[in-house]
Amino acid sequence: MKSESYLSLSIAPFFLLLLLAFPSTTAQKSTRIGCGHSSQHRKMARVGGIQESRGAQNSAEVEDLARFAVQEHNNKENALLEFVRVVKAKEQVVAGTLHHLTIEAIEAGKKKLYEAKVWVKPWMGFKEEQEFKQADEEETPSVTSSDLGAKQGGHPPGWQSVPPHDPQVQDAANHAVKSLQQKSNSLLPYELLEVVHAKAEQVIEEHAKFNMLLKVKRGSKEEKFKAEVHKNMEGAFSLNHMEADHS
Repeated sequence: MKSESYLSLSIAPFFLLLLLAFPSTTAQKSTRIGCGHSSQHRKMARVGGIQESRGAQNSAEVEDLARFAVQEHNNKENALLEFVRVVKAKEQVVAGTLHHLTIEAIEAGKKKLYEAKVWVKPWMGFKEEQEFKQADEEETPSVTSSDLGAKQGGHPPGWQSVPPHDPQVQDAANHAVKSLQQKSNSLLPYELLEVVHAKAEQVIEEHAKFNMLLKVKRGSKEEKFKAEVHKNMEGAFSLNHMEADHS
């Protein structure tokens, strides 16, 4: 009996050491696996290409984000920018969504383009302005007489392609959609989704014509229209012609 008790007491510390050793090894493996997964998860969360926003550039959600960006900029810089519209909207999947917005706003009575980045985490109710700056004029040119080839004493150069997101093109497109709505008997309003492509012609100084293909939405139905809008010397727009495009 004494020999058995002595044997048990001798073996007990050996088993105790084994129990302490194995869980430690398992825990280390578990920690390594967990860290690797966490690192991979963070990498996946942060990596994402910039793409066109799923919603329209003038959707309520995107417009709210743009207004938020302008307001945040005004608060931080003690500025008085007045939001006009969203010219272009893209998004990037990060830990949430990073919205890249091109915004038209009025500063000291003049319309200018600005680029903003707004980071959103919907599940946390989190929204933060990451960046707000004036857009590069070279990247976002405005339609001018020289762009259209108008020359003093020269003849009109004809139609020339212009950027669809140009402020004047967007103003002409919005005027066309507004005119379309006024002529419609439908209770559902037309909403401008996109200027697919645009051309402009300078007739005389400050008098231009815009020929555009517009993608619009009414309710759940999307349609395309060809529109020609004229701009007079006072800067006022008038719809000259508009028809459905079935191409």
